[in-house]
Amino acid sequence: MRFTVERTSTAGKARTGRLELPRGIVETPAFMPVGTNATVKSLRPEDLSGMGYGLILSNTYHLYLRPGDSIIRDAGGLHRFMNWPGNILTDSGGFQVFSLAEFRKVREDGVEFRSHIDGSRHFFSPEKVVEIQRNLGSEIMMPIDECTPGGTPHPRAAAAEERTFRWAAGCREAFARLCDPDRQTLFGIVQGNIYPD
Repeated sequence: MRFTVERTSTAGKARTGRLELPRGIVETPAFMPVGTNATVKSLRPEDLSGMGYGLILSNTYHLYLRPGDSIIRDAGGLHRFMNWPGNILTDSGGFQVFSLAEFRKVREDGVEFRSHIDGSRHFFSPEKVVEIQRNLGSEIMMPIDECTPGGTPHPRAAAAEERTFRWAAGCREAFARLCDPDRQTLFGIVQGNIYPD
């Protein structure tokens, strides 16, 4: 993976760039169609390619629960599973876990949660989300993060940001151990709620 800044605005706040990924170049900023459950609803992969999209987003949480990351791995990876020739970014599933507040418990080593499908118990640690995304085979994977609702008091938002940073370090260690950096890359997540610091 390589990112090159192509142009910046005169104020220096906006930029365009080129993201070179294993399955092609993505011009940034870019809109990523969302294929939550390994499909962009109402569009075929060739429709997306024809519109110029080279990167789509899929959801780790949903794919982990159904059909399961090991099933997708055994089917040849997410690209083959969904018949998509381009690049894929998978989120960590953190937002979905945190949006199910009544079904989850945040711990220092990760998040315990209940499936919204059948109530079964699961646990996402930094290593686990990297392992799942490795199995999915996405070009860009995201570390797990602790999302907080808008307007969360500053001390609570700061604690979540610090935990996100610690989890990112754990994801980076797991990535170095488990993944091929020529095929996949791990992007960071910025948290902090509404607070600039």
